[in-house]
Amino acid sequence: MKNNEASLTSLISAFGRAYHSKYDTPKIFDDFIAKDLISQKEFADIRENMIKGIQFFNQEIAKKYQDHPDEILKWITQVQLSPTTLARAAYCENVLFHEIALGVKQYVILGAGLDTFCFRHPELHDNLDIFEIDYPATQDFKKKRVANANYLIPDNLHFVSMDFTKKFAVQNLVEEGFIPDKKTFFSLLGVSYYLTKEENARLINELFTQVPSGSSIVFDYADDKLFEEKGMYDRVQNMVQMASASGEAMKSCFIYDEIEKMLENAGLLIYEHLSPNDINNQFFGDRSDYLSAFETIHYIHAVKK
Repeated sequence: MKNNEASLTSLISAFGRAYHSKYDTPKIFDDFIAKDLISQKEFADIRENMIKGIQFFNQEIAKKYQDHPDEILKWITQVQLSPTTLARAAYCENVLFHEIALGVKQYVILGAGLDTFCFRHPELHDNLDIFEIDYPATQDFKKKRVANANYLIPDNLHFVSMDFTKKFAVQNLVEEGFIPDKKTFFSLLGVSYYLTKEENARLINELFTQVPSGSSIVFDYADDKLFEEKGMYDRVQNMVQMASASGEAMKSCFIYDEIEKMLENAGLLIYEHLSPNDINNQFFGDRSDYLSAFETIHYIHAVKK
């Protein structure tokens, strides 16, 4: 991944979280630190580009709110950009805290980007080691942003540079202080779609080869309707098209039985599965805005036997 690509992807994700924290009520996932990692100019530039891009997403909305740019931005973030990002983060961290109560000592975030978990939860400093895995360019970018925001990187946060989508190496983690025989929680969010089914299976296997029983993972995946379901306001179709146009086409979708088999082959059992309807009920109930669960996207919490 090139420097500018790493920067843009992580910035847009952080923008969505920052927007939600500042403007949306009630909160699904309150990343109150995300805004500190984005400059005011970047926030303004992303805002302007999204508003200008409304014609791609929905011409009817573009016409209806042509004199109300803030409403256009709200529509784009709440319909297209933020639903999956917010809900999967909320689900993942809810599960993580439950797992910490059950003895998890290590948290591995694959594709961390501008994740802010360690800064939002300094109370875990002595109880949880956090390992962020991402491309070197993305991590260099994050370190600069953290420094610019005057945050200190805590001792329990470890950066592990790796293209885990090609080859996951436990040794790289061990060199940064990871202990394979400690109970570990993994998050793999927004990644599975961009890997083939074989690559997903290989990665899951490699993640769980050495960690002990009770270690677990939360990840999201697309079901078999990914490439045919248009979604509300065509947002699923837009998502697929944007991924393809960016040069990172979505490669895989699964039926539930395939996910179950893949995890079983890696020695894992599905502890919880949330369908789009489940996600909507759990995270988007009683809202009066545009936010709702994304069609075709499911969440899984799986545990090593």
